[in-house]
Amino acid sequence: MSTCSTVSRQLDEPLAATAPVATTWLLLEQPGPWGVKALTASHLDPAVGRALERAAQGTGVRVALIRRPGRHPDRGTAPLRRVYAAHTVPGNVWLHSAMTADPEQLLGLDFAALGRGDHHTFDAVLQGAPHTGDPLTLVCTNGKRDRCCALLGRPLAAELASSGVHGVWEVTHLGGHRFSPTLLVLPYGYAYGRAEAHTVKDALHGVREGRVVLEGCRGRTAWERPGQAAELAVRQAAGEYRADALSVVRTDGAAPRWEVTVAHADGRRWHVTVVQGAGRPPQPESCGASVLGGPARMDVVAVREPAGTRLAG
Repeated sequence: MSTCSTVSRQLDEPLAATAPVATTWLLLEQPGPWGVKALTASHLDPAVGRALERAAQGTGVRVALIRRPGRHPDRGTAPLRRVYAAHTVPGNVWLHSAMTADPEQLLGLDFAALGRGDHHTFDAVLQGAPHTGDPLTLVCTNGKRDRCCALLGRPLAAELASSGVHGVWEVTHLGGHRFSPTLLVLPYGYAYGRAEAHTVKDALHGVREGRVVLEGCRGRTAWERPGQAAELAVRQAAGEYRADALSVVRTDGAAPRWEVTVAHADGRRWHVTVVQGAGRPPQPESCGASVLGGPARMDVVAVREPAGTRLAG
């Protein structure tokens, strides 16, 4: 039986506008095995995992577990864990890190403030500080959610780490299993699918220069899916690759049609029409899904730049 990622490749399913949605990522190191819903099925106290899920609801914060690439023996809890928080909205992008011996400390965070891009709660509660190392590369490897993530994600994470790429972590869930191997690059929050080591290294080189690499890009997690589609389309049309040059400032409409306004830092604005279309032919979204139907596509049907929108100066 073909895997969901094999079928997706054969159908040449578009990657654009399939990224998970989160303005802010909160990442907790949790070694050892992960279950399907890792926050409540790992060596993390499930009561703490459930409380983190509740605290993050409706705030724009997405909580995930991370671990170093390699073997993951069942050895109980870790004494000291790395914690990261990253805000991905242009104009206020940041990545902070901390250490904790007690994951319950994370419940003292102001999740609403984190979602808005305020890092002070992270720094105060966890004695966090700006991350000064390499960008983070988070590769989805949770085979309990979908076997493609283990079969394709874990070898990629191991290859990157062994080749000297710093900041590589395995992560519990990025969605889009059929695009495995999938990964997220922080601090800018661009997700990638069908990733290979050389394209990941290109993407990381771009991050260090404040650029976006569009090959294999699923979108920026700061935006909802219509915004992801619109932003990537404007980048292609305008040849704009600076990560923080574009922002999605307005989305009007509802499924199956949206009008999205994308603004440039220099004052230009584009109006982008995005239409929802069904994936064809119907296929499961993951290897574990029993229902056919396939995910909706976000198709860009028009990109318009009104005359005279560039600010003077």
